[in-house]
Amino acid sequence: MMMMNNPKSEQRRFVISSVFFILFLCAVASINELRFGNLLKFRSCNSISDSSSSSSSDTSLPLNSTSDDIRILIGIMTVPDQYYRRHFLRMIYGTQSPAGAKIDVKFVFCNLTKEEQQILVALEIMRYDDIIILNCTENMNNGKTYTYFSSLPEIMNSTAAAAPSPPYHYVMKADDDIFLRLDKLVESLKPLPREDLYYGYVIPCGSMDPFYRYMSGMGFLVSWDIVEWIKVSEITKNHLQGPEDRVFGDWLRRGRRGMNRHGVKWAMYNFPDRPTVCTHELWPETIGVHLLKNQEKWVKTLKYFNFTQNLKPSKLYHIP
Repeated sequence: MMMMNNPKSEQRRFVISSVFFILFLCAVASINELRFGNLLKFRSCNSISDSSSSSSSDTSLPLNSTSDDIRILIGIMTVPDQYYRRHFLRMIYGTQSPAGAKIDVKFVFCNLTKEEQQILVALEIMRYDDIIILNCTENMNNGKTYTYFSSLPEIMNSTAAAAPSPPYHYVMKADDDIFLRLDKLVESLKPLPREDLYYGYVIPCGSMDPFYRYMSGMGFLVSWDIVEWIKVSEITKNHLQGPEDRVFGDWLRRGRRGMNRHGVKWAMYNFPDRPTVCTHELWPETIGVHLLKNQEKWVKTLKYFNFTQNLKPSKLYHIP
């Protein structure tokens, strides 16, 4: 005779089995949640570590630089509308990494005067952060050089404990039509004093005496102590009119500053467009080539110095 299962008994077993199955699923879910939570914590810790590492690297010196290296600020005198020239020069100086120095290249001009400048220059600053806008009206011989140098101590002043002092050992004023070879510039500065220095291409072109008159505006450099003196001196404040590079030389002569003078003739010179006493042919020991007024002259100069030799091979392009 066949035994019939009690429906109530079957129902009870089903309920008990379901309860045990649900408890099993809850236990598995709890274990997975614990593992997942630990994984998130682990990844969070890694992210914090990576972020801290990244933040630290953002404020550190370049890999080829140490805290004892020469610090140089190069201020390139230009005007707000020279967008193309600034982008081009960013490529020129952004692809040079001289050992033994930390070099900042900034583009320097006076107050903006057009609505389009306010937008386009602002975009440049947001992207590159390499522009100094002085509180002045654009001019050639009416104090722009004074405003540049006298503004730097306040602009570059930092209260951060780790900020270097001085912020720069040397400050350069350069034209936007000069090609500077930064490694040669650094090499020439290493043996020189870091105080009371006046460095550049002596004017007139035929003179080799750095005390004779003054340094050409193509690119001259002074030590930071002279920058600080320019800010506070009555000599500089009261003598602003005239060709600014000559006026600069007058300041130093009257103030008996820049007694450590170093001429770099003929490592700096004008492009050899036509033979003059201020030019000569391109040569390997060059620090700077001036008067590169068009693309043809830039290309000839960059080609001579094999400037693109470090271009890495890639399947993405073919350049003979």
